[in-house]
Amino acid sequence: MILVTGATGTIGSELLRQLAARGEKARALTRDPARARVPAGVEVVRGDHHEPASVEAALSGVSALFAVGVLGPGDADADAALVAAARAAGVRRVVKLSAIGTGDPALGPVGTWHLGGEQAVRASELEWTILRPSSFASNTLSWAEAIHSGNPVSNMTGTGTQGVIDPRDVSEVAAEALLAPGHTGRVYTLTGPELLTTQDQAATLAEILGRPVTTADVPPDALREQFLRAGMSETYAEGVLAGTAYVRKGGNAVLTEDVRQVLDRAPRTYARWARDHREAFARD
Repeated sequence: MILVTGATGTIGSELLRQLAARGEKARALTRDPARARVPAGVEVVRGDHHEPASVEAALSGVSALFAVGVLGPGDADADAALVAAARAAGVRRVVKLSAIGTGDPALGPVGTWHLGGEQAVRASELEWTILRPSSFASNTLSWAEAIHSGNPVSNMTGTGTQGVIDPRDVSEVAAEALLAPGHTGRVYTLTGPELLTTQDQAATLAEILGRPVTTADVPPDALREQFLRAGMSETYAEGVLAGTAYVRKGGNAVLTEDVRQVLDRAPRTYARWARDHREAFARD
């Protein structure tokens, strides 16, 4: 049995589809089972890291764990508690979803948010693998409303480039690490095949949609105000701003061969992801 935390999120939901397609036994952990949409055959259980007993119950009979970090400055101990509970439950293997740049001082506070989880799995004596994906292609789904309205999409990272990755590739690597031998003790930095700016991604969408998609730079002060109005804490907002500054300065201009190494194929391009998700951006 494989327990997938973050089961309704971008990576967890796709990982469940892949595990189900392989005929693996999977259990989805979610705070609201009634709203979870999972493939046939996947067990759904309620759990919340604020309620340790619920997580301990979900770990019963589990042999492998996919650990999605609870991202934020106030959740530093959540991963460590999850790993400790997994060890106590007899789990043998854990795959920890982290983020590119974790541990790099230049990334600022956001670069420390996954450190506790990474340190916990390294010290756990379990068969561990850490995944550090770059920016998700699916992040651009947040542009859909602006594109529908014919407005520019927000550019928070200037001319900084990133190895934008299709979340399906991250989930596929996670499945391999959970199921196959040879990944213990590995840290995989997962990127797409090319470095892209925000403008590059907008241009790709414009070509696919057959109409202009423009961008508008958003200064850091305006970003901070947007984040605070959206309900972010000051600490969280400062962390995210440090992350965008890191990208603007070229800190995330990283490409690796790790996806190819694990999957024995090239990672999907952003254009491939965009074509597959064209409906989300197309006008009604």
